[in-house]
Amino acid sequence: MSSRPPTWLQNIASRVDARLVEFLHVESQRWSALDQDLTLPISEISRLVSAGGKRLRPAFCYLGFVGAGGDANSAKLVDVQAALELLHASALLHDDVIDGSLTRRGEPTTHVRYTKTHENNSWASEARRFGEGAAVLIGDLAFVYADQLMNIASNDVAKIWNEMRIELNIGQYLDLLGSAQRERNLTKAERVCRYKSAKYTVERPLQLGAVLAAPERSEELIVALSKYGLPLGDAFQMRDDVLGAFDVTESGKSVTGKPVGDDLREGKPTPLLAMAYQLANTAQKQVLDLVGSAKITDQDVSRIQDVIKQTGALAELESKISALTAEAISGIKQAPITQSAIDSLIELAEFVSQRAT
Repeated sequence: MSSRPPTWLQNIASRVDARLVEFLHVESQRWSALDQDLTLPISEISRLVSAGGKRLRPAFCYLGFVGAGGDANSAKLVDVQAALELLHASALLHDDVIDGSLTRRGEPTTHVRYTKTHENNSWASEARRFGEGAAVLIGDLAFVYADQLMNIASNDVAKIWNEMRIELNIGQYLDLLGSAQRERNLTKAERVCRYKSAKYTVERPLQLGAVLAAPERSEELIVALSKYGLPLGDAFQMRDDVLGAFDVTESGKSVTGKPVGDDLREGKPTPLLAMAYQLANTAQKQVLDLVGSAKITDQDVSRIQDVIKQTGALAELESKISALTAEAISGIKQAPITQSAIDSLIELAEFVSQRAT
């Protein structure tokens, strides 16, 4: 399996990025004409979406669309792809506030930037509340812009879009609750994994594109594509959990743009942690109980990482990721879409499950 992105993925990303630049520029011009202070929030969305990201959701949407017979050059398709990326930006903006994250894609998060702006200008009220409030509102703005770009005509497409957004919020709530409750139950951790990211990363974008192209085949396509989307989405998030707990460093710097062991510091209720807790002895559980502690140190993170490996949880999760990827590949081979789309989805499955960032 390959950890390098497929070359064709960049072509999809370039087209989506161009549409996002165009759309956000028009909005920036429109609102800055009312008040120059309104340039900043839209610029912040632009900064976030251009700061990185692999455009996986637009890619899955594209393959669902062309696989179901849609025109690869469709302007409507590009709008839907851009909408998915803005929905993702909205989720990131809100997630960073919820988690109190300091960095995103190697740069200070939006609420940190706005907090600093408040402090530098000696504005009234509390700087932290201003920064977090601004980030929430900018996230809401990205959410509305995503809706605007969707401009849904088909009821079947609307159902998928709305269900995806509900699932995303449900998953984020379960994640928040699981962190607060120090959840270590594997079934619940896998549920968080599926709803906070897995479904809206793979399954729903793929279905969205397919039904956009062939609404008359919606029932058939939705069922068939779930056989690929659900297991691969789970594998994607489990890989994300491995990166969140261990990461990879280059010259001492995290290549994901977040602190090493970030999920361990935040106490995320991941399948990896749940597996480790199930397999741990009493002494190892005492180390794992440091996860999510307010006073967790770099040394603590290293000890927790060692225990996760010692219990065999990391190896077990790697095996599960491989099995889920194989299940997804087997499922897509039977899907009623074009062979070229199937081949690309197999290639993308291998990348998604083995990526290093």
